[in-house]
Amino acid sequence: MPNRLATATSPYLLQHAENPIDWHPWSADAFAEARRRDVPVLLSIGYAACHWCHVMAHESFEDPAIAAVVNRGFVAIKVDREERPDIDAVYMAATQAMTGQGGWPMTCFLTPDGEPFHCATYLPPQPRHGLPSFRQLLDAVSGAWIGDGERVRVAAGRIAEQLAEQAASDPEPVTVGEQTLDDVVEVLAGQHDPEHSGFGRAPKFPPSMVLEFLLRHHERTGSEQSSWLAERTCEAMARGGLHDQLAGGFARYSVDDGWVVPHFEKMLYDNALLLRAYGHLGRRGSALAERVAEGIARFLLDELRTPEGGLASALDADTDGIEGLTYVWTPAQLREVLGPEDGARAAELLGVTAEGTAEGGASTLQLLRDPDDPAWWERTRAALLTARSARPQPARDDKVVTAWNALAVVALAEVGAASGRPEWVRAADRIADLLLDVHLVDGRLRRSSRDGRAGDADGVLEDHALLVAGLLALHQATGDPDRLTAALELLDSTLERFAAPDRPGTYLDTAADSTDADLLLHRPRELTDNASPCGSSALAEALVTASALAEPTRAARYRDAAEQAVRSVGTLAGRAPRFLGHWLTAAEALVGGPLQVAVAGETGSGPLTDRARRDAPGGAVVVAGEPDADGVPLLAGRGTIGGSAAAYVCRGFVCDVPVTGPDELSALLDR
Repeated sequence: MPNRLATATSPYLLQHAENPIDWHPWSADAFAEARRRDVPVLLSIGYAACHWCHVMAHESFEDPAIAAVVNRGFVAIKVDREERPDIDAVYMAATQAMTGQGGWPMTCFLTPDGEPFHCATYLPPQPRHGLPSFRQLLDAVSGAWIGDGERVRVAAGRIAEQLAEQAASDPEPVTVGEQTLDDVVEVLAGQHDPEHSGFGRAPKFPPSMVLEFLLRHHERTGSEQSSWLAERTCEAMARGGLHDQLAGGFARYSVDDGWVVPHFEKMLYDNALLLRAYGHLGRRGSALAERVAEGIARFLLDELRTPEGGLASALDADTDGIEGLTYVWTPAQLREVLGPEDGARAAELLGVTAEGTAEGGASTLQLLRDPDDPAWWERTRAALLTARSARPQPARDDKVVTAWNALAVVALAEVGAASGRPEWVRAADRIADLLLDVHLVDGRLRRSSRDGRAGDADGVLEDHALLVAGLLALHQATGDPDRLTAALELLDSTLERFAAPDRPGTYLDTAADSTDADLLLHRPRELTDNASPCGSSALAEALVTASALAEPTRAARYRDAAEQAVRSVGTLAGRAPRFLGHWLTAAEALVGGPLQVAVAGETGSGPLTDRARRDAPGGAVVVAGEPDADGVPLLAGRGTIGGSAAAYVCRGFVCDVPVTGPDELSALLDR
C-alpha cells in the first residue's frame, strides 16, 4: 500500500511512496507522532537524480525486514533536498560537523524535537569499506535511545545549540572594491589547472559563476588574465565529455581532471548558469561559445520543457540502473550507425577508442577540435543523435523549481535579447508566467510545482531573489513595465521577510513567517555559492540591478542594501573566490556602476537597442521604449533627438551626451 508520500508533488518523494517504510513528509504531525510514541526520528534526505539515493533505496528502503525495524522503532521522515533546501542546509551542517563530510543520501537520527544526535550518508545493507550496515546502525540507535535516552537528548541539545551559534556567526564586514577584485583574479589564477583548465582538481564542477565574474572583470579593467582564464576554461569544458556533443547541455561534473568522463546527470541550474556564461562569451566574439550557448538553449527547451511551459529539474545519471548508458559509444557502434568510413572518421574526431574512456570499454564523446567539414559534422551529429534517441533514456525529474526556472529566465532573456533569438525571450516570458500564476499562491511564493500543481513548501530566499532577477531581465528584454512592477513588489517583500534581526546586510534562507519555520532548529543562511547562487548573493545581484531600474528614492535604498550584503562576505573574497562567484559578479556591477543604457524611441528592438544588448558589458542595464514610458523610470525625461531614437549611457551618477548612431553608442560602451 502507498505510504503518506503518495500525494506529494516531489518526484523524489513519489519514488518512495511504495516503500514498506511508513514514510512521513516533513511536518509537525510527524514530530508530534515521535513525541507521542517517544521514539527517535529517522530523517532521510536526497533528490530524484541522485545515484546513491537510488542504490540505498533498492538495498534498504525496499527491504521488508529493514522496514519493520524502522516502523517499529522510529518515525521516518523523507525530504527532497531540492524542494526543501533549508532543511537540507540545517542537517547537512550537522552531518559535516559530526562526520567531517557530507553528501546524499543523508541519514540523520533526531530527537522528537528535531535535534540531531547521529548523522551519516549512504549506508550499505551489509558492513563494508569500514561502514556499518544500515540495520546495524538502526539497532544501535534504537538501543541507545531505549537504554540511555536522557543522555542522548542532552547531547543532541548541545549539538543543536552549537549549530545555532555557528549559523548566527557572521564574518566581519569588509568592502569589496577594485583592489579586492583584482586580487581575487590573482588567487583564481593560482588555482587554475594549467594542463586541463578549470580550477582545482577532480571532481571538477563547471565554475559558471566564476566565469561570469571573470568576463565582467575583463570588460571593466581590460585584464587579459581574466579573459584568458574564462576563455580557456570555457573551451576545455565545451570540448570535453562533460558537454553533450550531440544534444547540447552539460552534465553535473567531471570525475577526472580533463573533463572527459562526467557524472551524467544533467541539472537545470547548471545549464541555466552555463547558458548565461557562454552567451556572454559569445557576445565577446567567440564562435565556439555561441554554438555552445545555442546547444544549451536547445537542450533546455527540447528536453526539459514541461507541458505547462516550465522547465524540469534534471535528467538522471542512470539509465536502467547503469550510469551513462544512454550517452557512451564504442567504435563498433559508431560504424553501425555511420558506416565504416564515416564511423572511423567520427571515432577519431570524437575521441572514441577501442580501450574506451568510460567504464565498460565505451567512450564519452569529445569534440577535440572544430570539424574540417561543418556540414558533414552536422549530418553526423544528427544521425548519432537519432540513433541515441532510440536507446533507453534516463528518467526526468519533472518538478518545476522556482529558483532554477528563474535562473533560466535570466539566461534565456539576456542571451536571447542579445543574440537576436526572440523565441528564447518568449520561452522565458512563459516560464515567468507559470511562476507567477502557479507558484504564487495567496501572495506567497511556493518552492515548486508539478503538473501545474503547486507544492506545499514555501519558497526560500533563492526562489524570491532569483525570480526578482528574472523579472528584471524580462523587463529589459521586452520593455514590459508590468515585469518591473512585479519585480520591485516582490523585492520589497523579500527584504522585509528574510532580513536577519539586528544583523544589517544579513538575509536568512527561510522567511520569518514561513509556514513551518518553527520546526527548524534555526533559520539557516548559506554564505557561499555552490552549484547555484546562494540566496544572499542572488539577492545582492537583484538589488544592484533594481537600483539601476527603479525610481531614485527606491534605487538608493536598494543600492545601500546591495552594498551592505556584499560587505557581509568581504573577508571571504580572497580566501574562497571559487565559492563566491555570484557574489563577485554583484561586486563587479557595484564597482562598474552598473552601466545603464536607456534607448528612447525604440520599442522591442531597433538599431540602438540591438547594439546596446550586444556590446554592453555583463551586468549592464539596457531598457528601450517610448520617451517617458509609463512605469519605466529609466526612460523618464529622456526623449528622441531631432526625431531620431537616442541612447543615454550612464555609469553610476555620471552620464554621457546622448547619441543617435549605433557606432557612436558602441564607442561609448567600449570606453
